[in-house]
Amino acid sequence: MAQPDDMFGDDDYPAYTMGRAAEITGASPDFLRRIGEAKLITPLRSAGGHRRYSRYQLRLAVRAKEMVEQGTALEAACRIIILEDQLEEALRQNEMRERRQESGSA
Repeated sequence: MAQPDDMFGDDDYPAYTMGRAAEITGASPDFLRRIGEAKLITPLRSAGGHRRYSRYQLRLAVRAKEMVEQGTALEAACRIIILEDQLEEALRQNEMRERRQESGSA
């Protein structure tokens, strides 16, 4: 099991409360709730029911906030970010597959 210090270095570890997440991103707690409702992020819930956010989720929130500030509708911004994220993951998987094939034929 990872030690607590290691967890905070993990981009997916839900280390931040809603208040701290809002402070870090410059977004309001309501904005964070709304991007959750739009399925851009799904914060973990603590035992007490409080939302907890990871650094990865905060990066997505900042990207959504920037897009909304530039005039993109919230739902559209969330969908664009989700699609960009899916594309990036697919490209990463293709690259890994190509590397395995190259090393297998060498």
